[in-house]
Amino acid sequence: MLNLILFGPPGAGKGTQSEKIISEYKLIHLSTGDLLRSEIQAGSELGLKAKTLMDQGILVPDEVVIGMIDNKLKEHRDAAGFIFDGFPRTVKQSEALDELLSSYNESISVMIALVVDDNELLARLLNRGKTSGRPDDQNEQLISKRIQEYNNKTKPVADYYQNQNKFVAIDGIGEIDFIFGEITKAISKFR
Repeated sequence: MLNLILFGPPGAGKGTQSEKIISEYKLIHLSTGDLLRSEIQAGSELGLKAKTLMDQGILVPDEVVIGMIDNKLKEHRDAAGFIFDGFPRTVKQSEALDELLSSYNESISVMIALVVDDNELLARLLNRGKTSGRPDDQNEQLISKRIQEYNNKTKPVADYYQNQNKFVAIDGIGEIDFIFGEITKAISKFR
C-alpha cells in the first residue's frame, strides 16, 4: 500500500496536487473535514459525537478522528493506498495514525510537503478568495494568521516524519505539471 501525507500551508496547492496523485495512484482520499461531514450525515455514533462537540464549538478530539479514519481503513481494505489531507496536524496525531496503521500492518510511506513562501501564499489565497466565495480567503489578516498557525504548529509534524526518513519537501511554486512530476519522483523512491 502507498500511504501518503500531503502537507503544506493553506494555498500551497494541496487540493490541485492531491487530485492528480489520487488519479495517478488510485488512492483513497482521506480529508478529515470530509470524514467529519460524512460521518455526521450518516448519523454514525462517531458522527453524532462529533456533531455534539462541534455544535458546542469544541474541537473534535483526536480519538474521534482516528476512529473515523479507522472506519475508512476497514471500508477500503483492498485499496491501493490512502492520501491523508489535513491530518495529522500534531505529533500526537502522527503517533496515533502510526499506531492505527500498524494495527493493519501498514505505515506512512512518505510525507510530501509543498513549500511556498508566505508572500506567494498570501497572493494565491487573496486571488482564490475573489472566486471561491470563502470569507477566510478574502481577509489578509486572517490569511496571515492561518499561515502563521500552520508554520508554528505543523513544523513538529514534519520533523516527526523527517526523523523516520519519510519526509520530502517539494517546491510548490511553478507549473502544476512540473510540481506533480517532482511529487511522482519522490513517491517512486518510497514505493
